[in-house]
Amino acid sequence: MTSTPEVPGPAGPAPSAQQSSTPQPPAPNPGGTSEPVASQALPAEAMDSESMVTAIAQTVASSTHTPATDHDSAASGPGSASELLIITGMSGAGRSTAAKALEDLGWYVVDNLPPQLIAELAMLAATAEPRVRRIAVAVDVRGRSFFSALAESVSTAENSGIRTRLLFLDATNETLVRRFESVRRPHPLQGDGAPLDGIREERRVMGELRGNADTVIDTSRLNVHELASKIIALFGDAGDPAIRILLMSFGFKYGLPLDADQVADVRFLPNPFWVPELRPHNGLDQEVADYVLGQEGAAEFVDRYALALQPVLAGYVRENKRYATIAVGCTGGKHRSVAISELLSQKLEGDGVAVTTVHRDLGRE
Repeated sequence: MTSTPEVPGPAGPAPSAQQSSTPQPPAPNPGGTSEPVASQALPAEAMDSESMVTAIAQTVASSTHTPATDHDSAASGPGSASELLIITGMSGAGRSTAAKALEDLGWYVVDNLPPQLIAELAMLAATAEPRVRRIAVAVDVRGRSFFSALAESVSTAENSGIRTRLLFLDATNETLVRRFESVRRPHPLQGDGAPLDGIREERRVMGELRGNADTVIDTSRLNVHELASKIIALFGDAGDPAIRILLMSFGFKYGLPLDADQVADVRFLPNPFWVPELRPHNGLDQEVADYVLGQEGAAEFVDRYALALQPVLAGYVRENKRYATIAVGCTGGKHRSVAISELLSQKLEGDGVAVTTVHRDLGRE
């Protein structure tokens, strides 16, 4: 099985002959696609690449350009998925990077799903609890033996009131050759030839499908972050948060959270543990919160820390880091860190930031 290269870092000039001839270890693939796990067990009729893509193109032309209407939405029922996005395009053009960006947006993403199963997936989503509203399926030319079933699957999804769209990712031949050479992998269609031979064959059979796509993105001059940003702009909902924060209180005596991106230490505040009437309570109780936040420097710390985090969170968004963990610690994770985390959560929530607050060590004593 072969894996295709994904969009590399910032685009640069093609490597020189000296560079390309120097042995180098394979570069990591930031978004390599995976083969379908159970593909050999599925029945499929033999079909050449050109016939398979023609079938897809005809289906896309007849179904994906019809916008969903209120009537369609009502017909689909309250539990149905409202949108199905098929991600395809040239091998090495960034399919997996796009899929990961959609996953970060909350889409239910399936990579290299045989087309026979697309309709079944859509139907399962329609009856799922909780509701699966947005599904993305990545398919490529390596699944050519299964594409004969795509037309029926898409038609079934459309008839169920699910809006279906096609995203086609493309890049110049030169860019694709450079990407395949950078990871030392063959093109899925090159056979005994060179990567360029496989690219030309794939472009020939995918031409009609590209022409009928709802959205075409040329990734030749895009790095992984730029492509992800483009996907987010095209397919993100207006109400989607730019970043999701897990705000976690903890006790240093139980160890640092291993997945924390930022750690704040609030042990500079007096410990309510030494106040007999407060010891049995925790930072969620009003009397403890009032005691902690009433200490000199407590409110000022929360205000300034929230302000200091603003450029950090903005930088995470620019780098397409959609999730971050901020940890606030005290000695036992029962009083000070809990009260501070609750107030900090209120300061950070809003303006594209969604905050979930958890208290890791509350109740351990």
